[in-house]
Amino acid sequence: MTVASCGYALAGRGTFLPATIRIIGIPEFVNNTPYFGMERPFTDRVRSEFIGRGKWEVRPVDTEVDAVLRVTISSASLAPANFNDQQQATRYTIVITTAIQFVEVRTNKTLWENPSMAFREQYDLPADTAAADPTAFFGQASNAVGRVANDFARTIVSTILEAF
Repeated sequence: MTVASCGYALAGRGTFLPATIRIIGIPEFVNNTPYFGMERPFTDRVRSEFIGRGKWEVRPVDTEVDAVLRVTISSASLAPANFNDQQQATRYTIVITTAIQFVEVRTNKTLWENPSMAFREQYDLPADTAAADPTAFFGQASNAVGRVANDFARTIVSTILEAF
């Protein structure tokens, strides 16, 4: 009896990384935005997302690793997307633009890259955030940045692992 397979697999569980990659270096992301400390939650969330996949050791350096992920956050913007009856913004579109490169260290071969990856999501304005103040929104104490960083990390890690 022969069993046919359609090739379907659960998203988020597969990988096309070479088997030689066991240790991934994820140094602190470079932040080219005017928002101080913005790189920290994004770096931490991407590291956690790789660790959560359970197949790789993740180190915060780019030496003595099998592959390295380098990310530069080029820009971050916030634009109103929805308004209430008083014409005050209640929902914002966040756009984070990054340059990403994932390199196999031994061969110096770029496994995946996107020099201008834009991540867009919409979020409700936190109640304690001034409507037109991107600095407050992207500040270190902002819960919104954590939510954006979580979504960004899931997107980036899935893209790297599943888009080869």
